[in-house]
Amino acid sequence: VQLQASGGGLAQAGGSLRLSCAASGIIFSVKNMGWYRQAPGKQRELVARILSTGSTNYEDSVKGRFAISRDNAKATVYLQMTSLKPEDTAVYYCNFWPYSPEAWGQGTLVTVSS
Repeated sequence: VQLQASGGGLAQAGGSLRLSCAASGIIFSVKNMGWYRQAPGKQRELVARILSTGSTNYEDSVKGRFAISRDNAKATVYLQMTSLKPEDTAVYYCNFWPYSPEAWGQGTLVTVSS
């Protein structure tokens, strides 16, 4: 199993970024997927999840600003982030939901400047 996150970078407050996570080695369409993040000095947290059915859920602080989606044909899950805030600064990871300890990749760093 390999989950490769990309798309992070530097954004200004109020800006947008789109993260992608390409999966390989799995039957992607049947998997529930999640985006997680870990800010400096904080625990890793679930940001958004999307079930195999397409149903989505969000952590309260990102509701209305972030949107998770998936393309089963491309075995890819996306996180569209808008109205970014400095407190969104973190390393973002994709994993299954619930997460698998063996599936953590390197993540992608998102830095939001004020």
